[in-house]
Amino acid sequence: MKKRLTVLILFAGLFLSSLSSSAQKLSIDSNWVRDQEPFRIAGNLYYVGTYDLASYLISTTKGLILINTGIEGSDTMIRRHIETLGFKFSDIKILLATHAHFDHVGAMAAIKQATGAKLMIHKKDAPLLADGGSSDVILGGHGPMFPPVKADRLLQDRDLIELGDMQIMVLHHPGHTKGACSFLFSVKDENREYRVFIANMPSILGGTKFPSTRGYPTVGKDYAYTLNAMPKVQFDIWLASHASQFNMHKKHKPGDGYHPEAFFDQEGFDAAMADLKKEYLKRSDATQ
Repeated sequence: MKKRLTVLILFAGLFLSSLSSSAQKLSIDSNWVRDQEPFRIAGNLYYVGTYDLASYLISTTKGLILINTGIEGSDTMIRRHIETLGFKFSDIKILLATHAHFDHVGAMAAIKQATGAKLMIHKKDAPLLADGGSSDVILGGHGPMFPPVKADRLLQDRDLIELGDMQIMVLHHPGHTKGACSFLFSVKDENREYRVFIANMPSILGGTKFPSTRGYPTVGKDYAYTLNAMPKVQFDIWLASHASQFNMHKKHKPGDGYHPEAFFDQEGFDAAMADLKKEYLKRSDATQ
């Protein structure tokens, strides 16, 4: 019997209601709804997410691109952040997501409905969007966790997303979900161009089993592929789906001015990937 769990959170001026779930209880970190001052990262790239759930805005000559939306109800905060930066919420033309978990796509349906933006996601995560995460092999099985929404375009590895003067390359980095993706693109300011890598860090969920998980028989091979492929990506700036994953709050504090170089952190990326690979090998060995 399906239920609908309503979670009411009033935190830092954000009111979240009617958070879809079922018999399971969704775990909501307070930092996922904690307000975060929006800011310019580099060139035409901006941070508009919450304290920990990263959402990125890219301005182009033909409108805005939004990557990730946080949990259901986060559209209110994201809209305020976008408008604080001087942009129009209605100018969002493309919606993207690093992967289709409820903490990153929960507000997709609301933002798509409000703006008419085209929603694009890797083809292997499109079913999760369409059923509100119910079919997720680890978190699902108990009904929708967020409002279902249908993708307008199904993406594949190395696809290019274009809008105005921007071009974004899709990099399929599966494991965390079947359709998990990173994004690679360039932005520029009056001084230089920056190569940006929004990395879908391959963290391992507790229920994942290697080399095969029920409903995801290739999970072990996918993690191995991703852990090998991601360190080969060349970039100036790296970001991730969670601010905590790339130590954003050490690199940028409220009131800080524009400083793209603060996000130059190859060493931090390499260390994070090394830790994830170590965890993968440990978990893999334990199942042998």
